[in-house]
Amino acid sequence: MKPLKAYTIPFVGLKVGNHDFEYDIDQTFFDYFEYEDFNTVSVKVNVTLTKKETLLELHFKILGYVNVNCDLTNEPYNQAIENTFDLVVKFGQEYNDENVDILIIPHGEYEINIQQYIYELIVLAVPTKCIHPGVEDGTLDSEILEKLEELSPKKTKEDTNADTDPRWDTLKKLLTDK
Repeated sequence: MKPLKAYTIPFVGLKVGNHDFEYDIDQTFFDYFEYEDFNTVSVKVNVTLTKKETLLELHFKILGYVNVNCDLTNEPYNQAIENTFDLVVKFGQEYNDENVDILIIPHGEYEINIQQYIYELIVLAVPTKCIHPGVEDGTLDSEILEKLEELSPKKTKEDTNADTDPRWDTLKKLLTDK
């Protein structure tokens, strides 16, 4: 996969100190990765690159929403997301990204591509189970919720009259008889 040019930061010409970068992420970003779990995306990414003499520090902060389908009702809704991540970029003999928080790039490199880090930050910020807020507070009117309620097991008169199994009642007498 060819890296997107917009997410490549050339750090070689930057002065020592802090440098801010801002990106607006939309659905086309995720189309590039062929990720189809989101309906629409509107996320702002702020990256603060701190250039030091021997290394780079990157601080990522994302804030926005992704439109996803509810896992219970399949109704689309906007899921608010927020996430942060810190990455240290060191220089070494060869490229090494085995450590999550530390990236080692060869000495001759002059730029760094951050698209994969942005992608992972957004995807990992979404909860594993997406539930529409209307389901939680009871305001969502959905055919699927009505069908689930209709098919859910109901308590019958027999269930309320027979509190326990008579065999357990006999065993409980053994506990009380002393």
